[in-house]
Amino acid sequence: MQLRTTIEIWQKGRWFVAKCPELDFVSQGETAEEAKRNLLEVIQIQVEEMTTLGTLDDYLLECGYVREKGSFTSQSEMVGFEKSAVQVM
Repeated sequence: MQLRTTIEIWQKGRWFVAKCPELDFVSQGETAEEAKRNLLEVIQIQVEEMTTLGTLDDYLLECGYVREKGSFTSQSEMVGFEKSAVQVM
């Protein structure tokens, strides 16, 4: 099964944090690549566990995915981002 996702990578101090916003999964590593590898492993493990429990389809639907021809596609897509300073007081 193919599952299309977004991977965001942030640096926090000496750690890198990888996040999949569609699935709300997060991992970390000492390098950006390690954080990404760890996140992909988390996704794989979670998908296997939810498949075993019979909850994967429900979880993916709850996360905004739809099944199309044997794969799940998210109905939301990041189209851009920007860093901004916002005056709050």
